[in-house]
Amino acid sequence: METKALERVVYEKDAEAGIARIILNFPEKANAQDSRLAWDVDACLDEADRDYEVKVVILKSNGKGFCAGHAIFAGPQEEVYPDFYHSIEHTGSAWKGQLDLFVWPVLHLWEFPKPTIAQVHGYCLGGGTYYGLLTDMTVASEDAYFQMPLVQGLGLPGGETMIEPYVFMNWKRAARYLYTAQTLSAQDALAQGLVNEVVPREKLEETVEELARQVAAAPLSTLMATKALLKRAWEQMGMRMLMQMSNDLLTVAAHTSDVQRLREQRGSSRPRQWAEQQTRAAST
Repeated sequence: METKALERVVYEKDAEAGIARIILNFPEKANAQDSRLAWDVDACLDEADRDYEVKVVILKSNGKGFCAGHAIFAGPQEEVYPDFYHSIEHTGSAWKGQLDLFVWPVLHLWEFPKPTIAQVHGYCLGGGTYYGLLTDMTVASEDAYFQMPLVQGLGLPGGETMIEPYVFMNWKRAARYLYTAQTLSAQDALAQGLVNEVVPREKLEETVEELARQVAAAPLSTLMATKALLKRAWEQMGMRMLMQMSNDLLTVAAHTSDVQRLREQRGSSRPRQWAEQQTRAAST
């Protein structure tokens, strides 16, 4: 087993099995996607892509949950999101910084040429759902849950790369999930086709490892050709274009007066907390 520790991620390679593991390792901040974590994941994908001994990549996390989404913890913007900071500094807008950090790297995961499996436990929120649902297959533990809280929680039309119309492949379900910041349990996600399997937490790792070994039994060239056909079918339906367009409309929405008012009302509440508060208020 080869192991490499990056700042926010651990990269493992089991050459004999043909499996690489990208392990989010920022548990003290709920594996939040600051610039360093996003770039670490991207660098690991590059390494796994170039390595002919790797046939399958598992994306998993250390800590209480999988990924809490984009980082919103306190700190200077130039440290948490230097990509955004430099974009605003040079152009007055975060648009290019968002492209650099949360569009092209997410497309990198989507277009990664080898099979990918997400191993999800606990929370999988916001931008973290890209890691959890955009992989070719997803196995979730019984305690996993999924939510995109940005419409209600931040007044944004979703993340920078909208995947929901395609991962749901159902207009009505995707609309409710996005409009209401609906929280989906692991069993809800299974029923709606978002994950492949739900297992007890203690069985999660062995289930994913067995699935990865089964996939890795096929030749690398065959796996890559199969994945290319799967992805091209979705791209023919416009998924790649929509993922890029999402950032354009997110940038526009972020600067509208009604969204600014929501942010003032939200104060220091986290998007998930604010979305739940709005839901309770609407139900009374």
